[in-house]
Amino acid sequence: MVTVGQLMKKDLITVDAGTSVVETAKLMKACDVESVLVSNQSRIVGIVTESDIVKKVIGSDRSPYFIPVEDIMSSPIVGIEERRPLTEAADLMDRHQSRHLGVTKGGTVVGVLSVRDLLRPVSLDEF
Repeated sequence: MVTVGQLMKKDLITVDAGTSVVETAKLMKACDVESVLVSNQSRIVGIVTESDIVKKVIGSDRSPYFIPVEDIMSSPIVGIEERRPLTEAADLMDRHQSRHLGVTKGGTVVGVLSVRDLLRPVSLDEF
């Protein structure tokens, strides 16, 4: 059985609450990631994804330079324990209509799992 922890991204990219959407998008591009975690006083409070930027900013009349990430982040983060099977992660994403999950260990976010991670080649007998 393949677990969430085996496929999650362990390098957590974070931005502080108050960071502009433009600066966040630049960081996402530089780090080649599709999501970043939002922190407030060293605590993870949400997640911003490419989809959030497209859906919540691009079509709006507001300037992305002046929109703080907390205005568009998803919060709280839908989470799953790192030991759980991938099938459970897929079900959780479907139930919450989410493409990203915060991966936890002992209640602390230790990684991120995206729907794209679920597409990595895995033999069927491992599920």
